[in-house]
Formats: sequence, C-alpha cells, structure tokens
Amino acid sequence: RVFVVMEKLHGDMLEMILSSEKSRLPERITKFMVTQILVALRNLHFKNIVHCDLKPENVLLASAEPFPQVKLCDFGFARIIGEKSFRRSVVGTPAYLAPEVLRSKGYNRSLDMWSVGVIVYVSLSGTFPFNEDEDISDQIQNAAFMYPPNPWREISGEAIDLINNLLQVKMRKRYSVDKSLSHPWLQDYQTWLDLRELETRIGERYITHESDDARWEIHAYTHNLVYPKHFIMAPNPDDMEEDP
Repeated sequence: RVFVVMEKLHGDMLEMILSSEKSRLPERITKFMVTQILVALRNLHFKNIVHCDLKPENVLLASAEPFPQVKLCDFGFARIIGEKSFRRSVVGTPAYLAPEVLRSKGYNRSLDMWSVGVIVYVSLSGTFPFNEDEDISDQIQNAAFMYPPNPWREISGEAIDLINNLLQVKMRKRYSVDKSLSHPWLQDYQTWLDLRELETRIGERYITHESDDARWEIHAYTHNLVYPKHFIMAPNPDDMEEDP
C-alpha cells in the first residue's frame, strides 16, 4: 500500500471569491493575493517553467485567515520554455487561454501573464471578461471585453490599467511578471504591510525585500501613516562597532 502525505490546505481562491459578501474580492485582498501569485510565477519563470493553466481553482489557500498565504497547484499542463523559446501544443482552460494558444501560434511565458489578467478581472468583478455563452474564442483573440458600470465604477483606474496591460493580444506588449509587480496598483503601502504581516506570521521573508523597507518607512512618515514598530530593522551589531 502506498500512502501519500500532503500539506493540509484550506480551499482555493475561487471558493474565496464565491463566498465573499458580494461574490467578488475587495481590491485590498486581491492585491495581496495577486502579488503572491506573481512572486510564485517569477520563481517559476526564472527556472523556465510556465504553468500554462493558471486560474483561481489552482491557487490554494494555506489557511482560513482573511489574508492567507497562497500556493500554486496543478502543474499537469506545465511546460519547460526558455526565455526566447516557444511551444505550440494546446494547453489550459478555455476561459483563461491566451489568444496565441487559440491561434495555434507559438507561445511563451507571457501565456501565464494573460491568465493573471483574467484572474484579476474575475477576482474584482466576480465575472469573466469573456462571455462563455457566445464564441469565447473570437472574443479572446480580439480582447473583446468591457467594464460594466456595476461593479467597475467602484474599482480603481489603476486596477483596470493593470488588467488592460495584461490582457494584451500581442505578446510583446503584454506585461511581464516584473513589470506587473512594479505597477502602481501593486506598489501600495497597505499591500506591503499586509504582505509583511504574512511573512512575520509564517516566519519567512520571501515576498517583500529588505531594500524596500526604508522607502516605505519614509512613505509612512511623509504621509502621516503608521509604520509598525516590529517592522523596524534592529541595527546590526557589527555595524555599530566604534572606529579605533
């Protein structure tokens, strides 16, 4: 008999969206989740691994916390694709497929970035950008999606701008992982605080970087915001030695 012991997780991002008060996530939580997804993708893409089937169902939650750690799963469609290489086999879930896959053209790691754009749209609105009751293939290939006033009038222009830059038909125009992470919508003080709280809770710093600490501390000071004391780095004793 073979026993497979796996980490116990607590549902997925789709369940989180559907169980939310308005069947969609607030921007604050979406930023928190999407940043983690992008950091995971950055590590995968660095190793030339393309997930090829990103969707909320494949984003698992490590806890029942309101701001949980997320983990990517289901690498059944994953491919090894070099930075300048392309693949042609059809992969993924229809509603999240990038145009180049539907056109049977070569695709690369930017395939995952299209899927991230769909995930952001679905998270914030609770609906797909493309109508599955119609010819979804034609809609995707032409990026034929809209932002209905309900709920998009309540959502920031920065969020919409990131989605627009991810759902680009031309791969060369589509945002990369690094460009997405540096987008103003994700470069947000509250998001950074939420991520630091997560890292503090699990005892590992792997999302944020120490080089950003001073920038956000200055930001908090200049905008009269609270900067948590437990985030202030203690000085290194080696740096405090007096000169002889």
